[in-house]
Amino acid sequence: MNEATPPNRCRIVLIAPPLVTPEHICTAFDGGDVASLILPENGMDDAAFQAFAEKIVPIAQAAGVAVIIAGDSRIAGRVHADGIHVEANRQELAETIERLADRMMVGAGGAKTRDEALDLGEERPDYMFFGRFGYDNKPEPHHRNLALGEWWAQMIQIPCIVMAGSELASVETVAATGAEFVALSSAVFADGLDPRAAVAAANALLDQTAPRFED
Repeated sequence: MNEATPPNRCRIVLIAPPLVTPEHICTAFDGGDVASLILPENGMDDAAFQAFAEKIVPIAQAAGVAVIIAGDSRIAGRVHADGIHVEANRQELAETIERLADRMMVGAGGAKTRDEALDLGEERPDYMFFGRFGYDNKPEPHHRNLALGEWWAQMIQIPCIVMAGSELASVETVAATGAEFVALSSAVFADGLDPRAAVAAANALLDQTAPRFED
């Protein structure tokens, strides 16, 4: 269960990988602080994705975890999610924010350069995500994501999420950039791992090594 007062350092965002079960995801929440969970559709059709999300959302929210649906605002609304993740051009992002800002948070992803990130940032999304879903298949985070996250965290007030690698120790590298959030997927949900233990270990590493933010 999450702490009543979130830690004043880089926090965990979980990303559901393909084929993971709702039960496996929800086990992770017992490992300690998790800020949010992003649910990509991962090849599911609308009906299957909605049913999948419906099983997770109330359990996550009861544990203090915000649920963000990637891409489909209709399903996000139907399952009462907390937000939507958008990977689109600036105009589409702006239209989504205008349409949904009063109802749920809107996060942005897909930027591969500083210019692209700044362009999307002009629309004031609730967060900027640096990385790609499903590409955390190396032990360390991608160097480009780290560089963008460090630059963004130093320059821009909008929070950022940086994708970690496939090893839990990579949360230390992300936290050192000053990013507000570190995204974990395969490091928590890969076959043979205990999601609860993985989240607990990641939080312990962040407690020990992550820089503290100013109040």
